[in-house]
Amino acid sequence: MNPVLVSEGQRRRAVLSSLIGNSIEFYEFLIYGSFSSLYFGRLFFPSFAPTTGTLLSLSTFAVAFVGRPLGALVFGHFGDRLGRKSTLVTTLTVMGGATVLIGLLPTYRSIGVAAPVLLTVLRFVQGCSLGGESSGGFLMALESAQPNRRGFLTAVVGTGNAWGLLLANGVLLLVTLLPERQVLAWGWRLPFLFSAVLVAFALRVRLRLAETPEFERARSEGAVRTVPAFAVLSRHGLVTLCASLSALPMFLVFYLGSVFSLKYASTIGVSGSRMLTLLAGSCVFLIFAMPFFGRLGDRRGRKAVFVGGIVVMTVAPFVWFPLLGTGSFPLMALGFLALFAGFAANYGVQGAFYPQLFPTTLRYSGMAISYNVGGLLGGAVSPLIATSLLSTYDSWTPIALYMAAAGVIGLVASLFLRERPAGSPVQFSPAGAPAEAAVPSDVATARS
Repeated sequence: MNPVLVSEGQRRRAVLSSLIGNSIEFYEFLIYGSFSSLYFGRLFFPSFAPTTGTLLSLSTFAVAFVGRPLGALVFGHFGDRLGRKSTLVTTLTVMGGATVLIGLLPTYRSIGVAAPVLLTVLRFVQGCSLGGESSGGFLMALESAQPNRRGFLTAVVGTGNAWGLLLANGVLLLVTLLPERQVLAWGWRLPFLFSAVLVAFALRVRLRLAETPEFERARSEGAVRTVPAFAVLSRHGLVTLCASLSALPMFLVFYLGSVFSLKYASTIGVSGSRMLTLLAGSCVFLIFAMPFFGRLGDRRGRKAVFVGGIVVMTVAPFVWFPLLGTGSFPLMALGFLALFAGFAANYGVQGAFYPQLFPTTLRYSGMAISYNVGGLLGGAVSPLIATSLLSTYDSWTPIALYMAAAGVIGLVASLFLRERPAGSPVQFSPAGAPAEAAVPSDVATARS
């Protein structure tokens, strides 16, 4: 099979487009998480006690994770059938539209129970969109990169979650400078409406992007599957399950560190602005650390770096919480560094590791389903569970044990994953033949 030739300019455009799209999607996704933790309880669930209102608000945050596997199925199907580019244009548009509509929603005071119902529907749409966007963005970079730089370039795309979090926290910090009365009256809408500007810019970049050469070759050789999601689940179910479970600690650490930490700050006497500053510093660390670990994975093996990241995330909560409790800014910053170091290693290589567990013609569906099922299991209710545990036990220890248990599950599952050999990710079956005929079965692929 002749190698796929990609110009350096095309590689840069693929990485830039995916990075911008990923950053905006995570900005829109995470700005909701921040506001659900701080304000939406009073805006959309005011008839409940404060703690109950916060829990209900965080439940709407969890709804998006239910939508993510559905979005993975739908957009993964079209990504493997019609192409990466057109699917990513659609996901970006859907996410942007849902986010702007959230910013225009009447609150409970204006339309009663219809307000939280509409909020939940729009949050579900956000989740469906992200279910297709995050995986597709990694694939655009992966399938345009040289084999020995796949980890590095997908890690650069992966920094989109840090850029998105940094942007979300920066906007939130500006909004919180307003008097709280004005934030609750109209200020909370601004970050959601601002996303319209971001999406317009991202679409301009993405529409000028070419389709990936690997997908074009698969289509020209008639190797595109009719129902790729079915092929993933029927022939690669074990790999999909193990990949989903291996993502548990990654999602727990990210969403507890970025969303629950804002709520936890108020219980230990730390101001919201101080916690946002710490999170901003963590984002800067991630922006540099992820490409480092991505490059390390290219050189030393992505699975080793992936597993090492899980080990660190398993023990990090027992350092993070005590350091936060000191109230000392330098020690709190060290705590966040300990928490996100393992995440940086794990997330820095997953963008190249997960897709290469599956054949090329099933990559979008395979990665999207496994990644977003892991998000549902690990991220959907983690802020809700952590808030409930804190309210019940008035201690961080049960939360740390919860995070450690997820780490153990992820570690065991990851031991059964193995990337396909260097040649197999770009192999296609001839027209009319099963796309998996030339690649190993689940039994071989899942073997460590």
